[in-house]
Amino acid sequence: MKVLVVGGGGREHALCWAIAASPLLTKLWCAPGNPGIAEVAECVGIGAEDIPRIVVFAHENAVDLVVAGPEAPLTLGLADACAKAGIPCFGPRAAAARLEGSKSFFKEIANAAGAPTAVHGRFTEAEAARAHIRAQGAPIVVKADGLAAGKGVVVATTVAEAEEAVTEMMEGGIHGEAGRVVVIEECLIGEEISFFALCDGTHAIPLGAAQDHKRVGDGDTGPNTGGMGAYSPPPAFTEALQAQVMATCINPVLAELARRGTPFQGVLFAGLMLTADGPKLLEFNVRFGDPECQALMLRLRSDLLPALLAATQGELKHFDLRWEKLASLLVVMAAEGYPGTPRKGTEIRGLEEAAQVPGVQIFHAGTARDEAGRLVANGGRVLGIGATGATLAEARAAAYAAVAKVDWPEGFCRSDIGWRAL
Repeated sequence: MKVLVVGGGGREHALCWAIAASPLLTKLWCAPGNPGIAEVAECVGIGAEDIPRIVVFAHENAVDLVVAGPEAPLTLGLADACAKAGIPCFGPRAAAARLEGSKSFFKEIANAAGAPTAVHGRFTEAEAARAHIRAQGAPIVVKADGLAAGKGVVVATTVAEAEEAVTEMMEGGIHGEAGRVVVIEECLIGEEISFFALCDGTHAIPLGAAQDHKRVGDGDTGPNTGGMGAYSPPPAFTEALQAQVMATCINPVLAELARRGTPFQGVLFAGLMLTADGPKLLEFNVRFGDPECQALMLRLRSDLLPALLAATQGELKHFDLRWEKLASLLVVMAAEGYPGTPRKGTEIRGLEEAAQVPGVQIFHAGTARDEAGRLVANGGRVLGIGATGATLAEARAAAYAAVAKVDWPEGFCRSDIGWRAL
């Protein structure tokens, strides 16, 4: 098979790394890719959101499967454009991708499907939103309705903080059009889990769980980020809980979308809160999580490629996946200034030495080559230092041993990834 992966971050590096190991693969491209991805795939200079050029490239190169990494191309209709051109695409069409593209659409679907989720309100006027916050009190959660690169959620501990979030989103335009409408919901208490299911429009199979670390600082302090690290499997998410989530969240939502004529094919990422009343949905994403994808791919024993293909062909009913009996942990190294304005262009050394630590795999998220060919930072989250081990403690020790060998003074990471489980 010839495969084209769309995107250029750590998630796409992990997907390319896993797909490259498939005996079914004859050629792998990634658009636009990054220097790390270039080690396992041929990078193509096409932006992830340049859908017309992606489709032309796929057609001209007889691509057998397009694999969408980020959410933006999916919400813009990548899968629709591929279908029109007769090219199989792993990822939902735009109508189903609204599950992530619109928080209020997600709530509408969850409620229609009877899936457990937080009580919420949708607001188009800032003053009405602020009045609702004052009436409800804190803690309370304010979410930009649209896509905000993982930064559109504020868990406010005070009424003033929540009101400020509304002002910044709706009047200050901090997230552009994505924040012109906000969803305000009750603050669920418990342990947060990322759960993934492969879907073929009718059937779904579990694709594992991980726990992300959203806040920038140790001990879950500081502002939310796109994710500072992850580990898998999370001990708190038992097989019984997985079965419960499939029965109450994944399957009913899949059935509701199919009923509406917008079947979901691809990976459904359920953000869950394990509350005292059972698992509740925080959100749905329509793609692999980043950095959770890296942690999951490190544990996957099965060939990923036929699983992705089965999802696009409606053939998951009799499919299953096998996992290594290992724990995995990923530490994100970010650039100075993140999650604000990251410092770009700083040189990164020592990756060869870091990669030699047993059990370690390094994923590139925001790297580039400068004119002299040096590897430099080119984003906020720059590297994912992943490792596997017989236990989570072993995986964590290996990952941080590799981090210590990375020579990048302008980079930083959390020192406590996996702390909830350990």
